[in-house]
Amino acid sequence: MFDRRVFNFAPGPATLPEEVLKQAADEMLNWNGLGMGVMEVSHRGKPFMACYEETLSDLRELMNIPDSYAVLFLQGGAIGENAAIPMNLMPLAKNGPKADFVVTGIWGEKSVKEAAKYGQAHVAASSANTGFTSIPDQKNWQLSDDAAYVHICSNETVGGVEFQQVPKVSKPLVADVSSNILSRVFDINDFGVLFGGAQKNIGPAGLSIVIVRKDLLGHAMPITPMVWDWAKQAESDSMLNTPPTYSIYLAGLVFKWLKRQGGVAAMEKQNIAKSNLLYSTIDSSGLFASKVDESCRSRMNVTFYLKDEKLNEAFVEGAAKQGLMNIKGHKSVGGMRASIYNAMPMAGVQALVEYMKEFERGC
Repeated sequence: MFDRRVFNFAPGPATLPEEVLKQAADEMLNWNGLGMGVMEVSHRGKPFMACYEETLSDLRELMNIPDSYAVLFLQGGAIGENAAIPMNLMPLAKNGPKADFVVTGIWGEKSVKEAAKYGQAHVAASSANTGFTSIPDQKNWQLSDDAAYVHICSNETVGGVEFQQVPKVSKPLVADVSSNILSRVFDINDFGVLFGGAQKNIGPAGLSIVIVRKDLLGHAMPITPMVWDWAKQAESDSMLNTPPTYSIYLAGLVFKWLKRQGGVAAMEKQNIAKSNLLYSTIDSSGLFASKVDESCRSRMNVTFYLKDEKLNEAFVEGAAKQGLMNIKGHKSVGGMRASIYNAMPMAGVQALVEYMKEFERGC
C-alpha cells in the first residue's frame, strides 16, 4: 500500500495530471456553485453546454483545428470508430466500398478486420513480417486508385511503433491517434480524419474524439446507426444521445492544464526529452534492449525486454515495490512497456531509469 502517488506507466486508462485530479475532487460535490456535481446536471442545460463549448474551443486552439473540420465528442472508443469510419467513408470509393490500410501493429489489424464487414479492406502495406517492429517504406505501399481513404494507426500502443512523419497520400488520410494525440504537433490539414479514445493522453475512459473534414460528412451508408453517422452527430453538437459528460468535463480540465504547460509544442519537447532518456538507457544497457527500429520508436509507449527473460518477474515486482507501476508488456508481445504520456512527469522517467540501472547492477 502507498501513502503517495505512484508513477503509473499503464497504457490506458493512464495517468492523469495530479492538479487536474485535485480540481475534479474539489468540484465533485459542488461544481460551479450549483450545489451538485457536473455528472448530475443536464447535458443540454446552460452550465454543461458552456463547459462543452469551452472544452471544444480549447481543443481547437491546442491543435489549431480550422473551421473546415468538425470536432465530435462521442462514445465507443477507437474500436467503435473502426466501424463508423467505413460506414461513413467507404461510399466515397469509385467502384464499391473500399479502403486502403497500412498495418503496423495490433490496432491496425483490428481496423482491417472491422472494416472488412462493410467493404473491401485492402492491406496496402504491413510490417507483420518484422513482428511489427518497423513501418513499411512508403515507396513500397500498394495503394489503390479506387479506395475511399488510407487508414493508419499513428502510434501502436502495444508494439511501440510510431509514425515520425505524416505520410503524404492522394486520398483522405484517416489516422487513429488514440495514444499520441496532443503529444506532438500535427498539421490537421494533412488528414481527412483523426480519431481516438481519450483514455491514454486526454482523460478517463468513456470519451472518443473524431476530427473530420467537413466535406467528408454526409456520405454514410444507409445501414449506419444514427450514433455512428458523423453528419447527424455534427448537426446535433455530438448530442444525439446523452454524451459522456464527466469525461468531457475532465478532458476540458486536461486541455486547460496543457495550455498552462505551454501547449502542444512545449509538450512535444518534453516528450522527446523523456523518451530520449529512456531509450538511451536501454541502448547503453547490457541487460535491456529494444526490438523497435530506431526510425519509428514511439515517444509514448516505450517497449523493451530483458535479455534474460527469467528476470522478468523479479523486475516487475521490484518496480512495483518502488511505486513504478504497470510496466509489464502486453501479453501478445511480452517484455516491458513504459507508457509515458503527457501527464507522466520527467521525474517518473528518471525514477524508472534509476531503477533499471540499479536492477542491472544487482544482476
